[in-house]
Amino acid sequence: MSERIGVVGAGYVGTTTAAGLAHLGWPVTAVDVDAGCVERLRQGRTDLHEPDLEPLLRQGIRAGLLEFDTDIERLAQAGVVFVCVPTPATPSGAADASAVQDVLATLFDLLSPGAIIVLKSTVPVGTARTAGEAAGRHGLHVVSNPEFLRESHAVYDFLHADRIVIGAADAEVGERIARLYQGVESPAVQIVDFESAEVAKYASNAFLATKVSFVNELAELCEKVCADIELVGECLGSDPRIGAAFLRPGPGWGGSCLPKDTAALLHIAHDKQVNLGVLEAAVAANRAQTDRTVTTVARVLGRTGEDLAGVRAALFGLTFKAGTGDLRDSPARRLAAALAGHGAQLCVYDPTVAPARGRDLGLPARVHIVDDPYDAAREADAVVVATEWPEFAKLDWPRLGTLTRRRLIVDTRNLLDAEALRRDGFTVIGNGR
Repeated sequence: MSERIGVVGAGYVGTTTAAGLAHLGWPVTAVDVDAGCVERLRQGRTDLHEPDLEPLLRQGIRAGLLEFDTDIERLAQAGVVFVCVPTPATPSGAADASAVQDVLATLFDLLSPGAIIVLKSTVPVGTARTAGEAAGRHGLHVVSNPEFLRESHAVYDFLHADRIVIGAADAEVGERIARLYQGVESPAVQIVDFESAEVAKYASNAFLATKVSFVNELAELCEKVCADIELVGECLGSDPRIGAAFLRPGPGWGGSCLPKDTAALLHIAHDKQVNLGVLEAAVAANRAQTDRTVTTVARVLGRTGEDLAGVRAALFGLTFKAGTGDLRDSPARRLAAALAGHGAQLCVYDPTVAPARGRDLGLPARVHIVDDPYDAAREADAVVVATEWPEFAKLDWPRLGTLTRRRLIVDTRNLLDAEALRRDGFTVIGNGR
């Protein structure tokens, strides 16, 4: 394989893309402005909490196929460059593509005619077409190739993709990018126009967010009519038109993608005077989940409204889901702030969050991060499970119960064996059951 590949941005998407392409046999150079990050990656290490990523990095480095650098000039001879830089949300909800535009301007002057720039970053609809027109004046091509990686499953999703979407103005250019993925287990490569590829990325995350919001609202209904959301979800998921994924209740959705992409899609729709009422309702329902959980905690403690003054609570989990260290827009983090905001003293344990890191999270002073779940539970009036870390189900709960003031658990994820805990004298309040 002679095609040299460049990757700009060594974050979650860029590092996985670089390591994955090297695994497929392509020579890859990834660049990032963070010198510390680059040095760690050169050693086959990363701060990303991604299973199998470090072994894949070391494999590529040992094979001489994977390099990391801070100098984008190293990509001058690349035939294909993947752009994987952040596009954070602006206050209006629009995606900030300024970092992408800066990289494009550099690559237009750097690359040789015939090279292809691949936009992996999630960008506003129309970005690829505009960039493609500008690139054409330099003899270059642009392709949209949105990523569909799940955090904590990124390596698996790259190597076993359920779809590969390529937006291209020229079918031959699209096929050239498709060939890079030979060796990936995927049912099909879909080559479409620029705008369809860009909308497909936003629509995928918006649909998943809507699905979770629906299930969370359904969970509240199940509590009122004595149904079990877990059983209802199994019945729903057995219908292939619906599918079983994203049918578990929780404290809401969050992370680096769903909140940002739903906000961006709504901004695009508003700009085009299109009403996405279903998605707007899903966002509103997600915001309501935090208050719903606070109300539940207050109610089971016999408090009026949401008054938690004088309450000590243990919060298990702070990341937005298990298997990742990502705290961005985490529902567990929102819940921690809300519980403390209503007066509770909170001890938080998460296997990926060290106490020293807690000082940088902007949480209220009443929130304390500890490095041991049993310490978190000491003298607690209630234990609230906010993230579905498997280790929480494996704790010595009878021992933990001897440390708390009350044997009360609010399990927002339905992670724990409620019946076994009840036999041990706990009161367990599940979600939607």
